This record gives sequence, C-alpha cells and structure tokens, in this order.
Amino acid sequence: MSTTNTILTGTPESLQAYQEVMTQSQQAVAAWLQQPDMYQGKSVAELRERIALHFTPEGLGNKQAIDRAVEYFLKDSLAVHHPQCVAHLHCPSLVISQAAEVFINATNQSMDSWDQSPSATIMEVKLVEWLRSQIGYPAGDAGVFTSGGTQSNMMGLMLARDAFFARRGHSIQQDGLPNNLRNYKVFCSEHAHFSVQKNMALMGHGYQSVVQIKTDEYSRIDLNDLLEKLATTKSQGEEVMAIVATAGTTDAGAIDNLTAITTLAHEQNIWVHVDAAWGGALLLSEKYRHWLAGLEQADSVTLDFHKQYFQTISCGAFLLKDPKHYELMRYQAAYLNSEFDEAQGVPNLVSKSLQTTRRFDALKLWMGLEALGQKQYAAIIDNGVSLAQDVAAYVESMTEVELVMKPQLASVLFRVRREGLDDQQTALFNQKIGDALLDSGRANVGVTEHNGVTCLKLTLLNPTVTLDDIKTLLALVLQTAEAL
Repeated sequence: MSTTNTILTGTPESLQAYQEVMTQSQQAVAAWLQQPDMYQGKSVAELRERIALHFTPEGLGNKQAIDRAVEYFLKDSLAVHHPQCVAHLHCPSLVISQAAEVFINATNQSMDSWDQSPSATIMEVKLVEWLRSQIGYPAGDAGVFTSGGTQSNMMGLMLARDAFFARRGHSIQQDGLPNNLRNYKVFCSEHAHFSVQKNMALMGHGYQSVVQIKTDEYSRIDLNDLLEKLATTKSQGEEVMAIVATAGTTDAGAIDNLTAITTLAHEQNIWVHVDAAWGGALLLSEKYRHWLAGLEQADSVTLDFHKQYFQTISCGAFLLKDPKHYELMRYQAAYLNSEFDEAQGVPNLVSKSLQTTRRFDALKLWMGLEALGQKQYAAIIDNGVSLAQDVAAYVESMTEVELVMKPQLASVLFRVRREGLDDQQTALFNQKIGDALLDSGRANVGVTEHNGVTCLKLTLLNPTVTLDDIKTLLALVLQTAEAL
C-alpha cells in the first residue's frame, strides 16, 4: 500500500481511500446502533482472551483493519445511547457532534499556536468569551478548553495556590514549593470529586492538604461546619489556599450554596473554585438556571460538555475570572508564543493551557449551539432534571424499593430491600444486582455509596429516555433481585 492512499491528502487516490473507509465505518456504526442489546456481556477474562493485536509485516489494509475493529471493539462496546444504560455521567452524543469530529480529525489542528490553528483559535476564543457571559463574568477571554473536569480542576487549584503564595511574595513558578507545606490547606465537600485529592497530591501537597467539609442531608456543604473548620484552621496557625465548591456532585447531583460560600471566602481573601462539570449544564436551562446563583462570584470554574451538553468525549473548559492570574503559569517559547507574536496581538493559546498539543474540541460545542438553538438545548438539559423528579416519585410508590435521597440534578439513588437482611447484607445484595444486570448485557445501573449506604444509581442524561423506559428498567431490577 503506497502513501498515496495511506495519508490523508487532496490527491484523488487519498480522497477515494478516505471516502471508502468513512463509508465502511459509517455503515458499521449504523448497524451497531440498531442492535437490541446494551452490551454483549463479555467478562474481563473473555475480552482479554479474545482481543489481540495483529501487526503484520505487510499490513492488512484499510478494509480488513476496519473489519477487525468492528469485530473486537465496536461489537463489544457499551451502547451509551441505550435506554437501560444509566450508570454514569456518560452521555449519548449529539448527531452534530459526530459531524464536528469529522472536521476536527480531518484537519488535525493543534490549538497551541495560532499558526497551527488560525480559524480554530479565533473560534475557541469567541466561545470562551460567550461562556464567560453565560456565567456572568466580566467581558474577556480568560479561559481555555480542556480534556475535562480533572484537568480543569487542576488548573483552578494550581492557580489558586500560586496566587496565594504570590500575595506573600513567593513565586511557585520561579522558586518552587516552600518548606512548610503542611500549614496550607484546601477545603472541599466530603462529596467533592476525587480529583481534588488527586490533583493536590500531583501538585506535591499530598492528601493531607485537603480538608473535607461535612454535608447536609442533600450532600451540600454544611456552612456551619465550613465556618468551624475555617476557625480551627486559623487557630492552628494554618491557612486556606482555596475552597472548592461543587455544582453537581457525582452521585447526588448536589449544588453547594455558591452565594454563601463565595461571600464568606472573599471576606477572608480565599480563592473559590467551582467544579460545575455537571451542574454547569444549567447555564442553558430555562427552568433551573437560578440554581447556579453565585457562580459569577467564583474565581474559577470547571465546565464539562461531555456530560449533559451531550458532546463526544472529550470536551471541557476552564474559565478564570481575573485574567491577571494567567501570568502565574505563562511560559514563553520562541517556537510557539514568542514575545514578538504577543506584541502583535497574536493569540497563542498554549499560554492558557496545561497542554501543548490540543484538539479543537471547542468546535463540537460551537456547532451544537448553532444547530440546536437555545430552546432545544434547554429542553434536552431540563428533561433529565424533570425526569429524575418523576422517577423519584414513582420509586416512592414502590414497595420493594427505597428512595435513598430526593434527586437534585438528573440522578436517582435507590436500593432494593428484602426482609431479614441487615444493612451489610442489603449492601452486598444491591451490589450483586448491579453486577448481574451488566453481566447479562441488559442494563448498566450504577452502584455507589451515599452516607454509608450502598445503593443503586440512575443517571438520567439521555434525553430520549422516558418514564416508561425507567419503569421497564426498575422491573428488570426487581426480576434480577428475585433471581438472586
């Protein structure tokens, strides 16, 4: 096989090869999307035994390589669009997002410097400006698209820490970490995303730097405990570098009181980062936007678009209220973001990102916004929240199922109860129900813990799922419980 049809170019041979592989791939996806099963149910051991790389000296050619990918990947993939696939914050994707991926992949733009991605750079900057306006931030372009919540949260924590030490005359960027790190803390909810601990460890502070704040009955930060821990920290000679508030915890979908937290924090000159990776979808909501009141007061914000914005993975953003803080991480390289470029106003986005080479994932959101419009986007976001409320009401009417917590965003926590089982036995029973459903290939229901209670979770992101679909799923849950 010659390079004339292996590398994507504008030659007739290359274009023909491109059209052939795209047609073959599209036909395979169309067939897969119509299969009735959510998953073919192969175990870890079976997949390890079945899957092997076939890298030959001569090569198999495009067609056979695609055939093998269909056989060993596509056929054994989880159907996230299936109405019984409700375990995680893992959404089906917009059709227009698939079109955006074609453009992103074919052009292969890299977002680190303008001369590698001229139109893409300007489009991302304009989209960041628009996102800032949705939050209520001042006009500007301080922000960048990211791989998702973990990376965005790291940027928020890193800049919060570096700004904290900069106010004390110490540059982390130039001089590294100080010696007395144990005296500096980050606060977050006990239900905050695990990336807070993970990122603080990666940044050299360790898990010990993270102080978890108790939560109320709805998994939101308990403001009294926050006040007490702030006072205790100060009395011990320690200082708080940042408070991480959450708008949409992973399990409960809880949104902390952002107005109260940001007001309290700024009175004490403490940076607030809001992890709105999930709840940030409500920026487009017509019914629930007010739940994000106070977000505009945060110093930095995480947004994800591969959750309830229904974009393909990966697509996230980090937004920074005050652009001056970007100076804390700026590094100049003559081959990417030279002083000469900056003097001419050339936007080289590598200055705003932890990544260097980076995909033009912003195109997916751009095309989604334009294709759907405000009304339709709001409707599919609000659908999940409203459906969760309807499902919770139905669960409360059932005798064998217990609602563990009233829903807040688009998740429902519940568990199956059986007479004669204590709490430990009930926990194992529900774990086995979740495992059995996935093993059967018929459903994927989350298994998690809420306040020490092991429960099942429905994450209702899919706007095509109805209450009747969930009733069918709950009946399947009870059938599985009976079989166990």
